Amino acid sequence: MQQILVYSDSLTWGIIPNTRSRLPFDQRWPGVLENKLNESSCKVRVIEDSLNGRRTVWEDPFKPGRNGLLGLAQRIEINSPLALVILMLGTNDFQFSHPYHEAWSAAQGIAVLVSEIRKAPIEPGMPVPPILIVCPPQIRSPKGVLAPKFRDAEQKSAGLADAYRQVATNLGCHFFDAETATSTSKIDGVHLDPEQHLLLGNALAGVVRSILVSLK
Repeated sequence: MQQILVYSDSLTWGIIPNTRSRLPFDQRWPGVLENKLNESSCKVRVIEDSLNGRRTVWEDPFKPGRNGLLGLAQRIEINSPLALVILMLGTNDFQFSHPYHEAWSAAQGIAVLVSEIRKAPIEPGMPVPPILIVCPPQIRSPKGVLAPKFRDAEQKSAGLADAYRQVATNLGCHFFDAETATSTSKIDGVHLDPEQHLLLGNALAGVVRSILVSLK
């Protein structure tokens, strides 16, 4: 059985838009991904490490520990051997507390995380896992309680998929644009509805299966 680490934020944690509740594992996209792969010839365990509010490499002025770089190398060490690491971060880089951030800065944050994964202190003989960079779906007109927190985020995040794709190409990572499979919730403009988790998990299953098969 191969292990996959998903390193992400509330879009993956499964927060239900406009609530503080969480979807169960089999309805979150990592659970959908795991079940879909296990139905095929790929036997996997998907390990979720998703923290609400996590950025790529930036601090949250109100909540400690949201810098995605903190402890990342140890998470790779803890969960090794890993067949794949999936990075899906960046949405929170466009919160109001980062007024000058744009797609380029989030992409540079992803590049730093890739470097940290590749130099993690894993045991001798264990593989350095390949990395799949997933660009989150586009932020669209944040609503409700998220509106002030994500003020101007739709404009600031413009071009994110292209910036992530370029980083993936430069660093030899796999890439997937979540926007090609689903959009963000119409309820809050930031998170994913249950049916969107299903769409994303199913879409990623084909991508991940191809990566795992190529490793054999």
